[in-house]
Amino acid sequence: MAKKIEVMITAFRDGFQSAYGARVLTPDFMPAVAAARDAGIRHFEAGGGARFQSLFFYCNESAFDMMDTFRETAGPDADLQTLARGINVVALDSQPRDIIDLHAKMFKKHGISTIRNFDALNDVNNLIDSGRSITDHGLRHEVCVTLMALPPGCSGAHDPAFYAKTLDGILDAEIPFDAVCFKDASGTAYPTTIFETIKAARKRLPEGTRISFHTHDTAGTGVICYQAAIEAGADQIDLSLAPCSGGTCQPDVASMWHALRGSEWELDLDVDKVMEAEEVFKDCMSDYFMPPEAKAVEPLIPWSPMPGGALTANTQMMRDNNIMDKYPEVISAMGEVVRVGGFGTSVTPVSQFYFQQAFNNVMFGKWEKFAEGYGKMVLGYFGKTPVPPDPEVVRLASEKMELPVCEENPLDLNERDPKKGVAPAKAKLEENGLETSEENIFIAASCGDKGIAFLKGETKVNGVRKISEEPADAPAAASSGGSTANTFNVNVDGKSHTVTFDGDRATLNGKTYDVSVSEGGTAPASSAPAPSGQGTDLTAPMPGAVIRIVKNPGESVAEGEPVIILEAMKMEMEVKSPVAGTVQAVNVSQGDQVTANQSLATIA
Repeated sequence: MAKKIEVMITAFRDGFQSAYGARVLTPDFMPAVAAARDAGIRHFEAGGGARFQSLFFYCNESAFDMMDTFRETAGPDADLQTLARGINVVALDSQPRDIIDLHAKMFKKHGISTIRNFDALNDVNNLIDSGRSITDHGLRHEVCVTLMALPPGCSGAHDPAFYAKTLDGILDAEIPFDAVCFKDASGTAYPTTIFETIKAARKRLPEGTRISFHTHDTAGTGVICYQAAIEAGADQIDLSLAPCSGGTCQPDVASMWHALRGSEWELDLDVDKVMEAEEVFKDCMSDYFMPPEAKAVEPLIPWSPMPGGALTANTQMMRDNNIMDKYPEVISAMGEVVRVGGFGTSVTPVSQFYFQQAFNNVMFGKWEKFAEGYGKMVLGYFGKTPVPPDPEVVRLASEKMELPVCEENPLDLNERDPKKGVAPAKAKLEENGLETSEENIFIAASCGDKGIAFLKGETKVNGVRKISEEPADAPAAASSGGSTANTFNVNVDGKSHTVTFDGDRATLNGKTYDVSVSEGGTAPASSAPAPSGQGTDLTAPMPGAVIRIVKNPGESVAEGEPVIILEAMKMEMEVKSPVAGTVQAVNVSQGDQVTANQSLATIA
């Protein structure tokens, strides 16, 4: 009789993150959850990771409400699992102990039974408090060792010996756990490493300890990596359902079932019933725009390495900002950022740090501007990286960010931070006249100002890309790397220009347009233009969204003082006045999407 391999279905969490940038509305996919339940599936990844913040930021939904609905639909006996990032829990920044504990309490309250808990740096100290809180609140704790392959030519970590040392650290720290997961978010760890790592873990762990393995198919090796894990003694693997399978996602149930045919193992699923559920899921997601890169195998991923769960989130943001043409350059730059950054695993939040720093190196010049997360990581504010970061990069980060190297436990640092924790989150709620429930406190702490805006009813659905809601020519624009706007920035002989399609004489994507090119590269502003007269333009250094207007018309401003705050690629950017004076006009509104060099304000 074939040996049964258990499966967790990741389609409704990691699948959404990897294929749609985590931006999927709850009512749209619940029929697929019901179909999966009816097919006999009892183990679901149901939230956490990017699917916590994204619901507040993009879907105008509460993640707690989504989890409640998931539990009601999946039934009382389902094992609903979420993903947590150690001391970051479900935020990109690290948290103090009271928020880490509140995370476990609230997820238990809202129907979750298991939390998979990892630290991107494999710093065991970052798993101790979170692991204890998870078990103290009655949840199953699946502790993680995070995997990836180093870019070619690198060594010093991310081999079987390094992973064995990390597991030994977990055991020595006496972190309570119910299972161990080896998690490869980038899909770059190769079969021999996976086999040797799990084989060694099986010898180290108490008899009967459950071992699970997680990877993505981004590099095209997901199925053979799962086979290596199974042969080494893994009890469970993570698989997905079409359309959120293959490419940047996990391999499909059907693909893995087929690969195991004739072997001594088989999936613990009724594959025919699962395929029926998959058809329901395809129908549920038929109106969502699937980025072409989400379904592609990318052979260059081992040189970056860019995780599947971060790839489409970033390409979607680049499309939204009309800079998709920069994507190949950023991916190329990411390899160097990883090489000198201390070899933290390319999984959220570190993968985002890597991408943001590569993005800054491309857009502003190498090491001219540090992404906050990357800079803090090399300076030690998230714990110890597997190997010391490049000393010159550390020096530059400290100098440009005006931060010293951190030598202490980041949790102790967070405990002293007056802006972090239950008390300041509660005060923020009170300041805005909001209920100070534990759910709201956690939302305010993990989602910041955007969480407050959601609770005040000031947010709307944005960034959820549905085919039926796009203009008629949107698919062509998206496939060519552009946005759906009719204005584009182009460079000719080193000069920036704006190209506008608004007539019926030139041809583009099968349609005819009149094309006009003007000097300066400034697209028309979405708000009223600045009044004529003397003044200094404050221009956008790069495309982004206006998230805050710091100075209003008539207010004085000092040279170097912020006037507008933009957000691009999950980074906030202060646009500072180049001169001292008075704000004559603000030419944009909060929420506007702006292009590079667009006039934001005029300083008189």
